[in-house]
Amino acid sequence: MKIFLRTLQNLLLGSAFLFSLHMCGIAGFIDLQLSTDSKRDLNFKMLNKILHRGPEASNVFVEDVVSLGHNRLKIIDLSDEANQPFEYADVVIAFNGEVYNYIEVRAELEKNGFRFRTAGDTEVICAAYKLWGEDCVNQFMGMWAFALWDKTKKKLFCSRDRFGIKPFYYIVEGQNFYFASEYKALKELPIFKNDLNVEQLNRGLQLGWSHYRNETFYTQLQSLLPAHNIVWQNGQTNISRYWDIDFSKSKSGLSWKEKKEKFYSLFTDSVRMHSRSDVQNGTCLSGGLDSSSISSVYSTLMPDTPIKSFSVFYEDDVDERPFVYEVVKKYKNIEPYYFSPSNTEIADSFHKIAYHADVPVLGSSYISQYFLMQLAKSKGVTVAIDGQGSDEYLGGYLHSFYRVIGEMISKGKVFDAMALLNQLSARENFSSQKKRSYALKSLAAAFSNENRLYNFELSALNKYLKEDSEDMFYENKTGNRFENFLYHILMNTTLPTLLHFEDRNSMAFSLESRVPFLDHRLVEFAFTLNREDKINDKAETKSILREAMKPVLPQAVYERKDKKGFVTPGEVKWLNGPLKFLLDIDYSLFYWTKKEKLKAVVDAYKNGDTSKAAFVWRIAATNYWLKNFK
Repeated sequence: MKIFLRTLQNLLLGSAFLFSLHMCGIAGFIDLQLSTDSKRDLNFKMLNKILHRGPEASNVFVEDVVSLGHNRLKIIDLSDEANQPFEYADVVIAFNGEVYNYIEVRAELEKNGFRFRTAGDTEVICAAYKLWGEDCVNQFMGMWAFALWDKTKKKLFCSRDRFGIKPFYYIVEGQNFYFASEYKALKELPIFKNDLNVEQLNRGLQLGWSHYRNETFYTQLQSLLPAHNIVWQNGQTNISRYWDIDFSKSKSGLSWKEKKEKFYSLFTDSVRMHSRSDVQNGTCLSGGLDSSSISSVYSTLMPDTPIKSFSVFYEDDVDERPFVYEVVKKYKNIEPYYFSPSNTEIADSFHKIAYHADVPVLGSSYISQYFLMQLAKSKGVTVAIDGQGSDEYLGGYLHSFYRVIGEMISKGKVFDAMALLNQLSARENFSSQKKRSYALKSLAAAFSNENRLYNFELSALNKYLKEDSEDMFYENKTGNRFENFLYHILMNTTLPTLLHFEDRNSMAFSLESRVPFLDHRLVEFAFTLNREDKINDKAETKSILREAMKPVLPQAVYERKDKKGFVTPGEVKWLNGPLKFLLDIDYSLFYWTKKEKLKAVVDAYKNGDTSKAAFVWRIAATNYWLKNFK
């Protein structure tokens, strides 16, 4: 049987759809004091806490000062030879993620004399390191977090993908170094300290962020930043950046037609690469522009390849099934599934959701996402293709307009600014109060940088704190307000939080989530486009995406102009219904706050004032985390 499987894998190796799946968890450390047996025991203890990330095989490699651990879910190359930690020549790797272009990289390596004994991407990473050293990551298109031990140099080389799709947490303690895919694995360490990072708690409460730079909710625990490597050698750690958006490049000189064609070409290639699989693929289909584009392109590229779609709806509140129906009607290879969680299911699942999150559940939409991933897994899907990322670099959020209009005002184009605001107001049917609010915030953006704007927003929490929150700092990457805003929500603010929950909710079910909008080639191209290519003068967002996808989108989706996001009835209906127990708050846990003021906000909410519902949700979710998981 093994011979048959190996032969089949070799025959399929050249196929565009061969795939070696690495839904997994990694954990390990450099510890100069522990014995070999103690290293092995501790590493297995860490792996056991993240077994859900890869429940079919757990292995530990121990040598000298290093211990590398890996949980694996087997899909292709079922032999033990493909298990991780994986040894190749004088290197060993524990790897979580996918290098989608591993076939192409492998071909390049074979030209340089490398030979391979397995069919997947893990061995390709090792060979690439042997050829290119730490620069190997520049060859990869994909998502990853890995730790590679170089036996000869006694060096641990760790890397995280360009956008932080896959997590990598670490602790530096003296000359020792510890890492894992999730908080909970590192909590198993004897040296772990659960001292809270109050500043991150403040950001979570006010801004809803799970990340800020390399900080986490614990002072001791750090997150490796996206597009960064960290190297341990001779008791020292060194962190370096290997990729960034290059704002020195001139804007694209292509015509509008050529831009649309290039965007379409890059996006379809990304979907093709992200669809490399010989297991059942699925797509998260909300009926919005992003998810519909993925499903439509997938079906256009592979009309005879079945794919299952998954949608969560709330019949009396948020129900986008009419748009989903349009996609399913157009593409016959899509097999749709729908789910609407009951109040009982929401209440019964909250503890599991909070456990897997590792951080406070900072918004109700993450609960919907959990049920979406649960639905996909229940229908036999192992790979879910999702639409995260495009809003961040294509100007999909309505608060992008503050920066666009503010940029116009700062350049003296006041009439243009007013015209765009009027277009937006008409399209979104703003009240006069809402329009006035947009005008004032745009005016603030005209005379403030991102630091001032974010710190002003964070400072609204100060009235609830014993000491004012610390200022945040974001580098001014470019003189253009709009592009600087897009860069930071992509790399530093909004997206890292969305990707955190994307990873935790999918991995809770040993399900791999892939995000084709975060192909770095596509992102780099998008940053060469003009503002009008993203937000046009009719106040339409993501214009390049909409127009590039017009030939494949259902007309109803193409013409759709509203921006729903992953909306739920959670902050009001759930918190007053199935999740009402979250409002049983122990204010003594919020020792750094003026507890009576927090209580006053929650009491007002209980008495019917829902104006601060999102804030109350975050207070309640933080309280639950502090009670159960600190």
